[in-house]
Amino acid sequence: MQRIYEFLKKCATYYLATDDNGQPRVRPFGTILIYNGKLCFQTGKVKQVSEQIHRNPKVEICAFDGQCWIRVAARAVEVPEVAAQEAMLSAYPELKRLYTPGDGNTEIFALEEGKATICSFSAPAEEISF
Repeated sequence: MQRIYEFLKKCATYYLATDDNGQPRVRPFGTILIYNGKLCFQTGKVKQVSEQIHRNPKVEICAFDGQCWIRVAARAVEVPEVAAQEAMLSAYPELKRLYTPGDGNTEIFALEEGKATICSFSAPAEEISF
């Protein structure tokens, strides 16, 4: 999991795909954190991405660091603790202008039952299950 975290952190922006009633939706994300031993990301409950994840928690992430790319397939599970929100906003203080721990909008998801594949054109694929 640490390898996945470091890869996504290095990329700064990754792309999260969800299912919108059979239509894939992909958007850029930038938050990633290991909280209580789980890989987590943050969004707002008022956003469509939140609604889509609650309807179908299967998500995929893709990112490219200039040489290699990563694909992560997992199930996103809400982490309701305010402490998780505090940890995320401490890691990303620029979000504090939009979100506050316990505001009813800040939402943290943990990636579970996941599998990541790191690929390049010059090396064998590396698979990581978490």
